[in-house]
Amino acid sequence: MDFLIPLAHAQGGGGAQGGSAIYSIGMIVVFFAIMFFLVIRPQMKRQKEHKKLIESLSKGSEIVTSGGVAGRIREVGENFLVVEVAKDVEIRVQKSSVTSVVPKGTMDSL
Repeated sequence: MDFLIPLAHAQGGGGAQGGSAIYSIGMIVVFFAIMFFLVIRPQMKRQKEHKKLIESLSKGSEIVTSGGVAGRIREVGENFLVVEVAKDVEIRVQKSSVTSVVPKGTMDSL
């Protein structure tokens, strides 16, 4: 039965648990702070930039949509845009699908 003695010594006493509760709460706070600065804050910044981009759209701007369609804006509505993708070819797209505004003249070079 000597093989059970090391197990009994390894268990140790039930010391003070007050410090570990504070440590656990501190770790949760640190975890949420890391999540905020690495995930949530950059996403909020991207959303703000995209909203600003959508508000700045105007007739004649050249854009690229999330689907990869490139074109020149012909009409700006409340929720939709009329985009000319080729001569006499126009499509309607949602404003929110615009991912970037390209420099003027880019469409002519394509």
